[in-house]
Amino acid sequence: MLNLTLATSGASGSVSSRNPELSPIPMRPLQSPSVAMAIACLIAMFSASSAPAPAGGEPGPHRQLPRVMHGTMTELPRVTVGIQEGDFSGKDNRVLQAAVDYVGSLGGGVVEIGDGEFQMRDSLHLRAHVTVRGHGAKTILKKARAASSALELDGDFGEEQITVKKPEGFAVGDGVAVWDNTSYGFHRTVARITGRNGNTFSLSVPLISDCLVGGAAVAATVYPVISGQDLDGVRVESLTIEGNQAENVNLDGCRGGGIYLYRCSGAVIDHCTVRHYHGDGISFQQSNDVTVTGCVSEGNVSLGFHPGSGSQRPVVRDCIARGNGDDGLYLCWRVKNGVFEGNTLEGNGRYGISIGHKDTDNLLRNNKVLGNGSDGVFFRNESGGMAGHRNRIEDNLIENNGAKEPAAGIRVRGETRDLVFKGNTIRDTRTGEARRQTVGIRLDEQVGGVTTDGNRIDAITELEDRRAAR
Repeated sequence: MLNLTLATSGASGSVSSRNPELSPIPMRPLQSPSVAMAIACLIAMFSASSAPAPAGGEPGPHRQLPRVMHGTMTELPRVTVGIQEGDFSGKDNRVLQAAVDYVGSLGGGVVEIGDGEFQMRDSLHLRAHVTVRGHGAKTILKKARAASSALELDGDFGEEQITVKKPEGFAVGDGVAVWDNTSYGFHRTVARITGRNGNTFSLSVPLISDCLVGGAAVAATVYPVISGQDLDGVRVESLTIEGNQAENVNLDGCRGGGIYLYRCSGAVIDHCTVRHYHGDGISFQQSNDVTVTGCVSEGNVSLGFHPGSGSQRPVVRDCIARGNGDDGLYLCWRVKNGVFEGNTLEGNGRYGISIGHKDTDNLLRNNKVLGNGSDGVFFRNESGGMAGHRNRIEDNLIENNGAKEPAAGIRVRGETRDLVFKGNTIRDTRTGEARRQTVGIRLDEQVGGVTTDGNRIDAITELEDRRAAR
C-alpha cells in the first residue's frame, strides 16, 4: 500500500510533499499496485526533467540534434575532385556535380576541388549542407562558350520544351536560359536541356513566362556558374569563377551571376573570385542571413555584388568590387538590417554603392568608395513608402568618383529620410578638370531628415541642399 500527500507549487512547477505555504491535500490510500507503480514513474519523470544538464552543455553523440534522430558526429563525408586524381576525377561540371550530389545524398559534408580549370557547360548545382571548397586562384571554374538562337516557335508558359532556329551548340545536359523582350528579371527561365528531337529541346523545368517569336524570343546556353536554390547550410569557399565574357551573352542578375543563390538562407560565400561574367558577379535573391567575406568581383558586365529581393540581414565584409560595368554594390529591393563593412568599391562603371526600393535600416561603414563612374553613394529616386530610409553611412572613404560625369560623393534622391552620415571622408584629390567629384553631399528636393556628424569634406561644394527650394 502506498500513502501519498501531494502539494503543488505554482512558482516552481515542481511536485512536493513539503511546502510550508500550502496545506497538504490528504489523499485516499491507493490499493492497486499498478496505480502505485504509475505514480512512482510519474515522480521519477519529474525528477529526471529537473536534473541538471551535463557540464558545459556540450553536444555529443547521445544528444540529438534539432532536426535529426542522432547526435553530433565528429566525422562527416569528405571527397576530393581532381582533373586526374581524387575520389572523383574529370575536367568539367559533370564530375563536380557527381561529387556534390554524392555528398548531398549522405546529408552533407565537404567537396574539395583541386587545382586546374574545369569547363562548365551547366551550373554546379549546390546541395543542402554541402561545402564546396577550392584552392583559391588555382581552382578555376570556367563558363563554356554560349550558343544562342532565336526561337522558331513560341515558348508558352508552362511548356517544357523549346524549338530553336539554329540548334548548333545546344546539347543535352547543357544549361540554358529562355526569354523575350517582355520577360525581364525573374521572368526569365533558367533550366537544363534534358532531351532533343531535331531542333526541339526538352527542359528540366517549365517555362515561367510566355516567350513569343513576335517578342524576339531567344534561347542561349547561359546560366550561373555556381547555383543554389531553396537550400540550407550551403558554403562556397576559395574558388575562382571565370565568366568567359567574350564568348557569352548577358543573363540578368535576378536569375544569374557568377555565383547565384535563390532562397538559400544562411549561405556563406568566402574568399571567392568572380571575374568576366556576362552579368553580375555575386547575386543572392530572397536569401536571408547570407554572409559574403573576402570575395573579389571584378570585370563583370553588370553588378559586382547584388543582394536583393527581400534578402534580410546580409553581411558583406572585406570584399572588393572592381571594374564592373554597373555598380560595385547594389542593394536591390527590400534589403534590410544588413551590414556592409570593410569593402572596396573601385572603378565601377556607375555608382560605387546604390540603395533604393525599401532598402532600410542598413549599416555601411569603413568602406572605400573610389573612382567610380558617377556618384560614390547613391540613394535611388523612390516615393516615401518605398524609399531607402534609416540607413547609416559611417566612417567611409569616398574619393575621386565621377570618372564619367560630374558627381557627388553622396547623393540622395526621392523622399528618402532619417539617414545618418557620420565620420566620412569625402574628397577629390585630383586637380583641374580631372576633379569631377565636385559636390560632397547632394540632397534633392523631396528628401526628408538627414543627420550629418563629423564628416570631413573637401569639394567645390561641400553640401548642396536642394530642399531649401521647396
